[in-house]
Amino acid sequence: MGTEYTRIAIIDKDKCQPKNCNYLCYRSCPPVRMGQEAIVIDEKTYNTPIINENLCTGCGICPHKCPTKAIKIINIGVKMSEPLHQFGKNSFRLYSLPFPEKGHITGIIGRNGAGKSTSINILSGSLVPNLGDYKEKGDINKVIEYFRGKSIQNHFIDLKNKKVNIAYKIQKVEEIPKYFDKPIIELLTSVNNNTDQLNEIVNELDLASLLNKKPQEISGGELQKVSIAATLLKNASIYFLDEYTTFLDIKQRFKIAKLLHKKVNPENSIMLIEHDLAILDYASDFIQIMFGTKAAYGVSSNKKTTKKGINEFLEGFLKEENIRIREHQIEFKSLKDSTTIKRETLYSYPDLRKKLGEFKLEIKEGELKTSEVIGILGPNAIGKTTFIKILAGEIEPDNLELKNKLKISYKPQYINLDNNQLVFELFINKETDNDLFNAEIKNQFEIEPLMELKIGDLSGGELQKVAIAYSLSRYCDIYLIDEPSAFLDIEQRLIIANVIKSVINKSGRSALVVDHDLLFIDYISDRILLFEGIPGKEGIANKIDTIENSFNKFLKTQDITFRKDPDTKRPRANKPESQKDQEQKKDNKYYYTL
Repeated sequence: MGTEYTRIAIIDKDKCQPKNCNYLCYRSCPPVRMGQEAIVIDEKTYNTPIINENLCTGCGICPHKCPTKAIKIINIGVKMSEPLHQFGKNSFRLYSLPFPEKGHITGIIGRNGAGKSTSINILSGSLVPNLGDYKEKGDINKVIEYFRGKSIQNHFIDLKNKKVNIAYKIQKVEEIPKYFDKPIIELLTSVNNNTDQLNEIVNELDLASLLNKKPQEISGGELQKVSIAATLLKNASIYFLDEYTTFLDIKQRFKIAKLLHKKVNPENSIMLIEHDLAILDYASDFIQIMFGTKAAYGVSSNKKTTKKGINEFLEGFLKEENIRIREHQIEFKSLKDSTTIKRETLYSYPDLRKKLGEFKLEIKEGELKTSEVIGILGPNAIGKTTFIKILAGEIEPDNLELKNKLKISYKPQYINLDNNQLVFELFINKETDNDLFNAEIKNQFEIEPLMELKIGDLSGGELQKVAIAYSLSRYCDIYLIDEPSAFLDIEQRLIIANVIKSVINKSGRSALVVDHDLLFIDYISDRILLFEGIPGKEGIANKIDTIENSFNKFLKTQDITFRKDPDTKRPRANKPESQKDQEQKKDNKYYYTL
């Protein structure tokens, strides 16, 4: 009888340190002790061990024994065919691809490390898949033969014959300054010199003031908008946008989503990788789910409707494929379901004013309560970070001296830690609440495997988790957490939210959380502090109010309505001018609760 499952062995080459452990995995492997070459030491790979997946018994001893947690043994419950692409022995492999549909926007949802960006690289032609033969360079003719009889075959034929035009917005826009050192207008005109189209995009994305600046002179959010503009100005048949919401505020995110709907037509298609569920739901016509194990393997689901795809992802079970992708269901609790927690006033602040250059900030009085998370909403350059810095004591208000007797733990928007410091060194000081860190934070944030790494070697998502963990584990009265969802996937965002809420409820402390992911803010908040005004000129921090009142006021200014999904209870943005959208606007209920 044949094997009814697939076993995958992964060795993280960056973490593997055989000279330090003297090949503990090899020495502790039962098949090796019995004379089988389940693990071999190959000098060609600089003496790193190699695991033979056919001889591995899946006993789990080597991952447990490995001191650097470099080994993963994954048993997939079904027999998999040869991978579409594999990066090397004991490395990540991709088994199937999502695919865009003409005239539509296809959203890709899934964990970080499940192959979303690799899929886009293959579909865009920048990576030719090797069909599992990682020792050989990918051959486009073999790929075309591999997909014989499937509609996706035509795409690779067109790629080979250069009949498909690709526009690809990269994920790491912060790297643009490394490669382009001329005024932004030159970047945009090099893509499309049609004056009318250029002016339209410049106006839509508010880029006029940036055109004569170089990429090195603008912010991350401005770089993101420039990258989106350069992508959409191309005359392409497929547009790929990899995490376009990073560094952008809520208003900008929805504005660009509307722009994508204008751009798509019967002759082109858009594929969107995104972790902001509200935006993914609002922008997409269809959803494909990437699932698997982080940095081990990835598989694409079939095409699904937007509602069905997102709901199945949250439920953790793909019905058509009959595959469970997660052991637990992700739930959004209704406000009416939340338990009542007795809260007392922890800290009150009076009306405050602050002027920074030409920018003016007015803060209306408020109070923070024990065991409460205050979500902070508002566009970029409206004073949110300034407000947090005033409470943190980094900036003094103009109208009075703020006597802050409370201890504050602050996680800034832009994380600035010592790149040469090891992660564990952050948590071995007298300001760290070790009991809280060990009980509530370390395991949930998956910090343990990162402890021996340098800060500078962490990925964006890993750095974000470490910075939040560092902030939450410190002794304090109030946490100020600025943009915790950046660089994290959907599951990680909700784990972070749950841990923050758990820490707050059990410690009796208070937290203010700034973020631009509406579902994240809805999920984590007990009340909302809404900022209004004119970005870059004047901001007003309103009195802290209920979630419903604040969201209703905010969404009205964006001309967007939200409803609650009856199955998952998640907030869903209504399609513009839909019947539900018109009904809620007529009733002046832009934010709906069931």
